[in-house]
Amino acid sequence: MKNKILFRLISYFVTSFVIFAIVIGIVFSALFSKHNMDVHIADLERRTVNAAGNLAGLLFGCPECETGLCTCSGSFLHIIEIISMSRAWVVDSNLHTTACGSIEHNLLPEHVCMDLPYWAAPIASRAITEERLISESFGSFFRTPDIAAAMPIFAHNEIHGAVLLHYNVTDIGSVTRSGIMILFFSMVAAILASLAVAVSLSTRFTKPLGKMKKTAIQISGGDYSAKTGVKQQDEIGELAAAMDEMADRLDIWSKETLKLDKLKNDFIANISHELRTPVTVIRGSLEAICDGVVTDREKVAEYHNQMLAESIYLERLMSDFLDLARLQNADFAIDIKQVDLKDIVDDVLRSMRRIAEKKQVNLVYSCEGKGFAIKGDYGRLRQMLVIVLDNAIKFSDEGMTVDIEQIKYNSTIEINIKDEGYIMDPDELPYIFDRFYKARCEQNKAGIGLGLAIARQIADRHGVEIIVTDNQKKGAEFKFIFKI
Repeated sequence: MKNKILFRLISYFVTSFVIFAIVIGIVFSALFSKHNMDVHIADLERRTVNAAGNLAGLLFGCPECETGLCTCSGSFLHIIEIISMSRAWVVDSNLHTTACGSIEHNLLPEHVCMDLPYWAAPIASRAITEERLISESFGSFFRTPDIAAAMPIFAHNEIHGAVLLHYNVTDIGSVTRSGIMILFFSMVAAILASLAVAVSLSTRFTKPLGKMKKTAIQISGGDYSAKTGVKQQDEIGELAAAMDEMADRLDIWSKETLKLDKLKNDFIANISHELRTPVTVIRGSLEAICDGVVTDREKVAEYHNQMLAESIYLERLMSDFLDLARLQNADFAIDIKQVDLKDIVDDVLRSMRRIAEKKQVNLVYSCEGKGFAIKGDYGRLRQMLVIVLDNAIKFSDEGMTVDIEQIKYNSTIEINIKDEGYIMDPDELPYIFDRFYKARCEQNKAGIGLGLAIARQIADRHGVEIIVTDNQKKGAEFKFIFKI
């Protein structure tokens, strides 16, 4: 089912609002009923106090009342009942009913009133005993409540009795129901309005999720350029940004994978080519000797020398492959110790001077500063410098000079190897450290194309930076920067 989250959010929102409306309705009904009750009690108390005061005045105006309360107050109470729509009684200090306002009571023989209800005597007794206004309410939230108030009658600084008013609050229920109905219709209108708001907000919430779902499907299908297009300053926006970043990384990974596949295919093609030639030469030479095609001793010796040279080439090729594979493996440990970089350079120069002398190339060495101690693998660092210096000699013609400079700075040591031979094209610089990349020149016919790749791996494992530039249009310059 589509839009499950949308419908769920709307249902949650509306359900919460309905529960809230019910709670508010119950609280409103209780508070509204209590307020109405308090208003009626206050009004009944006021009328009771006024009635007590007026009855006290009758004691001075009626000859029959000079010695106490009498039934002549019944007419007065009757008027009070008509005006206040309540029942009224007058009791003496002994709680005997002396007057009541009801017409049916005053029509009894000798105007004798009925006794007080069971609940009225305690109220009147408290009013006389405590000499103050007493009021109480009867009933509950589900029944029509009754309220009563009693006030002592003071005359000549004495209490002669009490007046008691009773009121059946029949209108509270209807008023409360009217209020609840108004609240109900208001809540219904509010729920409808909130439903529209909920739909709008929920749609705004689920719409970006739909976009992200569409983007995820595109990414799973291999389209790593897909973007969510969601820009929000909230958790959804952060999720969309994370998904876009993931798509970018997958796109980069995909391109790198294609590049690695191409490199792998090129590697297989290159190694096949590099292995085919020496193997073919060795096989051809052996077949010629075995088949008796070559019998001359000098020719046989020449074929033997050729096969030896090709075997040496194969050995060197396989050794370079192994070195490169090991150095590219992060788990392959190199022997890191405290070494003196000047001793390594001196060792390299001793080995390479013989090669330089055979080609009549001059090696010029200069050293500035003292203290060239670093941490590294002596053999691997020597191999790195030998590879670069061997290239410099190989690309230099007879009589040319190769400069080797070693300089100590505050936090770095630099070794610069400059030659005056092959001038590299600027377009070649990004590729010279790639495997099997070889300069297209006469001096590099026998090159394998793995030397500089191995040198770069050794430098990376030691944290050495290599910078290659053209030596002012006279050759190439390799700069090695060691951190102390």
